Amino acid sequence: MYTAIIVILATLVGLGLLATIAAHRSRRPRLALRSLVGGLLGVNGLIVLASIGLMLLSLAAPAPVLAQEGPAAADRGGVALGAALSTGLAAIGAGIAVGIAGAAAIGGITEKPEILGRTLIFVGLAEGIAIYGLIISFLILQQ
Repeated sequence: MYTAIIVILATLVGLGLLATIAAHRSRRPRLALRSLVGGLLGVNGLIVLASIGLMLLSLAAPAPVLAQEGPAAADRGGVALGAALSTGLAAIGAGIAVGIAGAAAIGGITEKPEILGRTLIFVGLAEGIAIYGLIISFLILQQ
């Protein structure tokens, strides 16, 4: 099953490279690039949907090792899921915050270069959100 997924992903990467080369050589590169980006966004959406489907399948049919060890192992699975969610969602939030703060910082620095230090502080505070999520996941795994 995993080899099929790897083959599909390698095929998608190869098709993306071929499409990029074709867009570069076309007579209307802007239109070709626009259609290429639209196609890549569609492929990324399909990959996200496939990932969610695999996650739901793995949650619906747990591995037999968890079922054989009794209820304590199943409880540990919930703990691991909670730790993963706290880290993952904190990292997504930090990425959004850094994106917004970084864009504003670049805009501010171009107009007034002396505010570089202050803008770095705001970007650093946004990055701290991911560290807080990691700390929470360590606290969850300690129990």
